[in-house]
Amino acid sequence: MLRSMITAANTMNQLQQQLDVISHNITNSNTPGFKRRETNFSELLVQQFTNLPNDQANRLTPAGVRRGVGAKLGETNLVLKQGALMQTGRPLDVAFAKEGQFFRVLINHQDGTSTIGYTRDGAFYLSPSEADPNELMLVTSDGYPVLDRNNEPILVRDGFQKMTITNTGTIQVTDANGNVSQTVELGVTSILRPQLLQSIGDNLLAFPDLAQLGVGEADVAQDMIGNMRSQIHLQQGALEQSNVDLGTEMTDLMLTQRSYQMNAKSISISDQMLGLINGVRS
Repeated sequence: MLRSMITAANTMNQLQQQLDVISHNITNSNTPGFKRRETNFSELLVQQFTNLPNDQANRLTPAGVRRGVGAKLGETNLVLKQGALMQTGRPLDVAFAKEGQFFRVLINHQDGTSTIGYTRDGAFYLSPSEADPNELMLVTSDGYPVLDRNNEPILVRDGFQKMTITNTGTIQVTDANGNVSQTVELGVTSILRPQLLQSIGDNLLAFPDLAQLGVGEADVAQDMIGNMRSQIHLQQGALEQSNVDLGTEMTDLMLTQRSYQMNAKSISISDQMLGLINGVRS
């Protein structure tokens, strides 16, 4: 009985983590550029019994008896499936029309350090620059500076007439006289090993310490510069929707809840049987 309770408790703990992943997907079903995660289960330690004296010919159990101790949640996989494009008509909205490509943004930490984050959310805004009030900085909806091809924040002079973003990620700023006064290339990265990306909040992804993993930066991501710019596929005036399918997520949610309830019931029944055994002994 104790073994059945331990098995059920182990599985319930892993199912709770799966519920957290599903809930996170559902919560971000309307977040532009969000990529869902999916979970996989595997068995924990399994004990094999093959000494079955009443089944010498192994007719009933040719592989013997295997007793497990519950299920284990494996690594969550990032699903990069392309989301649907929604036309907004807003000049600073831009969407990827190809999988695996991400914008680069600057993340400043409280200790004074900074790292590069990745996002598919192309809802950009212009925020006044702290260094020069006559300059505007291109930022995400959460205020993170958007980087150019040289990993520098994108700054434009105030008073421009319009801003055009080409399908290869080039920003063209037109002044009041109708002349192109500034040209900047958006920083775009092709992710080669997306399963290493970790969610860090605000719809941003980042790589862990690659040195500890023994992996080089060139093996996980490639900045799209030079001739590679022709492979970028962007659409101005549109946003990529989340790739979360609410129907699938709700189905997975119900199945997970039923599994959780079944394991909880198993603990309850085992506890009742232990009570009966204790009552017989007394």
